[in-house]
Parts: sequence; C-alpha cells; structure tokens
Amino acid sequence: VLHCGPGAMIGGLAAAGLHGLRNWERDDVLVIVSNDASFEPVAGFSRAVVVGATVHVAGTAPIPPDGAPTPESAYEQARLCLSIIAEALGRAGSSVQDVVRTRMFITDAAHWDDVSRAHGDVFRDVRPAATCVVTSLLDPSWKVEIEAEAVIG
Repeated sequence: VLHCGPGAMIGGLAAAGLHGLRNWERDDVLVIVSNDASFEPVAGFSRAVVVGATVHVAGTAPIPPDGAPTPESAYEQARLCLSIIAEALGRAGSSVQDVVRTRMFITDAAHWDDVSRAHGDVFRDVRPAATCVVTSLLDPSWKVEIEAEAVIG
C-alpha cells in the first residue's frame, strides 16, 4: 500500500521506483491518499483510494483545511467540498475533468438549487453520472457532503 499525504502527488509510480501492495488477485496497485486529518486513523478511512486507474474519493464534508468555521450557505459548503475533492484528485494523478460519478448528500431538499449550482460550476462540461440523496449528516452545521469517482488518464 502506498500512502500519499498532503503536498505529494501520485504519478509515474513505476518510473519513480515505487510499488504498492498488489490488490487481491488482480494486478492493480492500491494507493492511499490522505489529508492527514486526525480522524482518518480513528475512523479507519482515507480521503481517497486509487485502485488501478480508478480514484475513489470518500465522502467529503465542508471542513475548511485551515480550521476556519464551516461556511453558512449550501453553495459555499458545496464549493468547499468540491475544492477538497479536486485537491485529493490532483494528488492521485487525476482531476475534476476525469470525474465519472458524484454522490451528493444534502440535509434538506431546499439546498438542492445551491448544491447543484456549485456542482455545475465544476462539472458543467464534464457531466458525470450524479446522485443526490436527502439525509442527515454527522455535524448539524453541514448542509452537504460529496463523494466522487474518477479515472486517471
């Protein structure tokens, strides 16, 4: 398993002499992308996992990396989630242009207009398959959480 922390990028693994754990019986390399959040090891998850040429980005909440308060509006929260996702994709050797699927979790259907507008700002020309689910989230101040899947290439 390769671990990729903040500031690092995955790319040219073989050229760099890096090797990961072979995943199951397949020839895919498993790469863990971390943002070093204190709760990652506690909860046992990673910001993103790369298997072969696919990047799976975990549910991304609107938690500012600098410790600032969560933005108030659903639009700004969604933009923050998408920014965190874009950064993780970049470290994994991918980008928002390579996203093939997103899942948006919102706490109230009334937030859909703002969240879809933020999603469209980023993915208008990409047009990934997308799902939106109304549900509760872990922090009552969060209005949205987003996850994404992308390809490398």
